[in-house]
Amino acid sequence: MTQSNLNQQIEDWLRSRIAACQSDDRPFITLAYAQSWDGSITTRCGDTVSFSGDESMQVTHQLRSLHDGILIGVGTLLSDDPQLTVREWDGANPQPIVLDSQLRTPATAKLCSHPDKQCWVLTVNNEPHSLGDNVDVLIVSGDEADPQQVPLDEAMKLLRQRGIKSLMVEGGAEIITAFLQARLVDALVLTVAPKLVGGYKAVDNLQSAGSNTILEINPIYSGHAGRDLVMWGDLQYADEPASDD
Repeated sequence: MTQSNLNQQIEDWLRSRIAACQSDDRPFITLAYAQSWDGSITTRCGDTVSFSGDESMQVTHQLRSLHDGILIGVGTLLSDDPQLTVREWDGANPQPIVLDSQLRTPATAKLCSHPDKQCWVLTVNNEPHSLGDNVDVLIVSGDEADPQQVPLDEAMKLLRQRGIKSLMVEGGAEIITAFLQARLVDALVLTVAPKLVGGYKAVDNLQSAGSNTILEINPIYSGHAGRDLVMWGDLQYADEPASDD
């Protein structure tokens, strides 16, 4: 498969999936991240490691252009200071969104001076803030069970109300795991680099009391972007009874 064929297959699949989404309560959500062959996304929590080659990075920027919004956690913002723009592909920049329960986003972050979008920060912290005119702080009502965390269901409803029909979630690990635990992910695009790191993995415990949560990708597609393997497909959720072993 050529690079152009790979790009076209991913785009056709994603456009059809987004178009088929009927939910008015939340956006269609695509989880996209890169990892090593042993499942690591970095050497240790807080470190920045880039696994994507030039070709697979192009796929990432293509994915950004196909979504209305793109979301990261504040941990990724603090460690990577990303731009979240479309630079390696032709297309519009998605709406940048940061999940930041306690408003730790610094005013000096690149997202606070985005070239054409006002950054949205989802938080439960309603104290006075000074992140500049290019940041829109969106306060979400906290969950009584965990008032210090932004409730994802309510946050996604708010994004849908503000016109975000499709959302790309890039991480980091806590955000990836939280969206999977909440069963909010519709599609997954995973880039696997031919490297062994033995480091920090993307997905933490998905088990809940009394059951083993099984997440299946079906159907699944794959292709090579340079030396990297790109796999994509639809997330299917099912519960199996916990084993007695």
